[in-house]
Amino acid sequence: MTVAEFAQAIDHTLLKSDSTRRDARRVCEEAKTHGFAATCILPSWVADAAEILDGTDIAVCTVIGFPHGIAPTDAKVTEAHTVIADGATEIDMVINVSALKSGSDLLVFQDIEAIVEAAEPGGALVKVIIECALLTNEEKQRACRMCVEAGADFVKTSTGFAGSGATVADVELIRDTVEGEARIKAAGGIRTVEDALALLHAGATRLGTSGGIALVEAFRAGQDTNVVGSAY
Repeated sequence: MTVAEFAQAIDHTLLKSDSTRRDARRVCEEAKTHGFAATCILPSWVADAAEILDGTDIAVCTVIGFPHGIAPTDAKVTEAHTVIADGATEIDMVINVSALKSGSDLLVFQDIEAIVEAAEPGGALVKVIIECALLTNEEKQRACRMCVEAGADFVKTSTGFAGSGATVADVELIRDTVEGEARIKAAGGIRTVEDALALLHAGATRLGTSGGIALVEAFRAGQDTNVVGSAY
């Protein structure tokens, strides 16, 4: 894998609630410099990101229903329409974890399906965050199957705000469940090149991290190193 290919697996991310508009614009410029796949920023700054990244191949990614996923579906759909109108080309949505754990699978499925339908006219990709840290393996499998049935483009492991993030075991479970019918994004706690490569080898095609620059620099140097910062 080349440095450019490694960078193309990274969604350069800043989703802290105290981050500023200036921070978001900086992250977009960094994405251009390092050739990341996407920049993932707060919904408030999607229009800024679209302006900065116009004319590049870098996706404008943002989140909806974040980080808990418990907003009513209509609210999530409104969020989706708003950010797509502002220029988002990728949407990372959080499932209704509470509904899943309550056995209300139809609600969870319809929630995902509604966002997929909202994103379809503009061609935005939908990544569905199932929040693995809060689920049993059986619940993860149910969530993955609903993502596939609803037409989501990606299943994503984590928000990075639920205590723990991506694990190789979770990526492998998702991979075996979706059977190639959705791609996988791993996020949360990716601090070393070793972590990143293990997740990619397990089946992830995107990595959500705020430490992308340090990871790419470590990859380029040909050595592993600790990265300051969380996945988000």
